[in-house]
Amino acid sequence: MLENKVVFITGASRGIGRAMALTFAKHGANIVIASKTADPHPTLPGTIYTVVEEIEALGAKAFGIQMDIRDETQVATAIDKTIEHCGKIDILVNNAGAIQLAPISETSIKAYDLMQDVNARGAFITTQACIPHLIKSDNPHILNISPPLNMKAKWLKNRLAYTISKYGVSMCTLGLAEELKAKGIAVNSLWPKTTIATSAVKVHFPKVYAASREPQIMADAALAIVTQNSKQCTGHFFLDEDILSQQGAKDFSSYSQHPEIPSFPDLYVD
Repeated sequence: MLENKVVFITGASRGIGRAMALTFAKHGANIVIASKTADPHPTLPGTIYTVVEEIEALGAKAFGIQMDIRDETQVATAIDKTIEHCGKIDILVNNAGAIQLAPISETSIKAYDLMQDVNARGAFITTQACIPHLIKSDNPHILNISPPLNMKAKWLKNRLAYTISKYGVSMCTLGLAEELKAKGIAVNSLWPKTTIATSAVKVHFPKVYAASREPQIMADAALAIVTQNSKQCTGHFFLDEDILSQQGAKDFSSYSQHPEIPSFPDLYVD
């Protein structure tokens, strides 16, 4: 499905990004892991290089690049290295993210800046750097991991800084899908319908971790999106379960850690 395609994924050293990397690799893609984590974290699993090893164990090709998405020079260098090493970029997945859910009184400016820089600004910078190369692909896709633009006050209350940053990514989807349509580059967003069992959820939201689905559901949904015709599938805000349902899936229990526990709805999903 993705034979010889080059996929550039930010923040893929663990969680959803790692699951996508492995899934795309199983379907023939060459994967670029562009992440900040080069050394093992004391509490969180995974680095750029452990994911590269996992991909290579599947018989696929992978290239790891340490990159701080907040630094436009590092992003540009990572793209240049990718072209030098892989020759092209067919798919960009803007997955890197920072999160803190807190009311304004408990949100430091440092935390605010981190979320804006990693989420909205990071996606903007990386997309801008990739466009000259994506335009040369025969089926170019940009996939943003960001929510539907649900402008209800309840989704901004007590999480304003995070919501501004993630809605910024979603606005990139909305605007760039129209801007890049003539160039044949698809721009879509993907968001989970339920919480996903990532390390971040386990640390920050331990009460909902058991009711969360495995990251594989997001990876399978992403595969369903980026294998579509880029000229016909753009400007959408997909939910993982919904896009898989459109592909014929009916039973999602295999993605649940504990099928007997009802899945917990994610943010921004009514």
